[in-house]
Amino acid sequence: MTAAADAARELLAAWPVVDGHNDLPWALREQVRYDLDRRDVATDQSAHLHTDIPRLRAGGVGAQFWSVYVRSDYSGDHAVSATLEQIDAVRQLAARYAADLRLAATADDMEAARAEGRIASLMGAEGGHSINNSLATLRAFHALGVRYLTLTHNDNNDWADSATDEPRHHGLAPFGEEVVREMNRLGMLVDLSHVSPDTMRDALRVTTAPVVFSHSSARAVCDHPRNIPDDVLERLPANGGVAMATFVPKFVLPAAGEWTLRADANMRAHGLHHLDTTERGMAVQRAFEAANPRPVATAATVADHLDHMREVAGIDHLGIGGDFDGTAFTPADLSDVASYPVLIAELLDRKWSHADLAKLTWQNAVRVLRAAEDVARDEQARRGPSNAVLAEPAG
Repeated sequence: MTAAADAARELLAAWPVVDGHNDLPWALREQVRYDLDRRDVATDQSAHLHTDIPRLRAGGVGAQFWSVYVRSDYSGDHAVSATLEQIDAVRQLAARYAADLRLAATADDMEAARAEGRIASLMGAEGGHSINNSLATLRAFHALGVRYLTLTHNDNNDWADSATDEPRHHGLAPFGEEVVREMNRLGMLVDLSHVSPDTMRDALRVTTAPVVFSHSSARAVCDHPRNIPDDVLERLPANGGVAMATFVPKFVLPAAGEWTLRADANMRAHGLHHLDTTERGMAVQRAFEAANPRPVATAATVADHLDHMREVAGIDHLGIGGDFDGTAFTPADLSDVASYPVLIAELLDRKWSHADLAKLTWQNAVRVLRAAEDVARDEQARRGPSNAVLAEPAG
């Protein structure tokens, strides 16, 4: 083991990783319909998942935002009920594995979990379609512990544009601005991963609290629409927010993008959704990869993004959001949740200081949630819940 690897593990023992996005709940839904006897994550699940408790421990993870994502082709009450099932799955995980996981809803909860040696388990809802255009549903999710909402997933919704869809609102519609204001009032972080640059800019204009990008990297390094343009990164210091670099190869390595388009087309040709992570879906992906070797990202690829993001936004505005169990493919040396020390060692080799790495792994994310809580106290002292509704389309 190299000196950098030893130093990385020592640093993570003091300042563990807060990861902004992990799709384990969706993988459990897809693979075993939440049957935790069949996917007992207290034991090695590397044959099926990127995530289990032994590998979280090995990776130095101290807090995880579990994604309570549902696909954006789920709509209306179906999207709401499926999101509730995802929330329930996280609560089941925390109850079953209470020696290792602690439900967390506040920055103080995160610090308490770290002091206890448990992994703080937070929740983030990935896609505004999950609230079915209802601020009351947004409030109910918050009451159940959801601490961020990604404004869109891969498709536009009725009030915000996605990065990977054709512009419809050219940013946030008026109701979308009201969603952001109500999230500020609640203390729910506004997550700008997946949204279009215009939606990012509109949200930064409207919000009174720091934002997060739960799993996005730098567009200047890899020109993928899921990444963050430099002009948006430049606005994070004034906002106070955090951009959490992701590991997904097609978002970090330009050569991986074209290959992934072909892999996605192959999935659809087999009658599968391109994000399918069932055993059948993964078998189709592995067969395609065997016949069509893919460009391989590494920890150095991700570090290139973090170097650029630090230069543009500053060290106080960076974090990590691996997107494990939400992607079929990973960098070669960042293959699962045990891999974070590899990235930290790479950054140590690049002369990142221990103080900077402590901000990257733990301190920035905790600060942002605490700041959102402070804003919420002020907002709640000034106004009550919004009962705004989405305007009916004209004509």
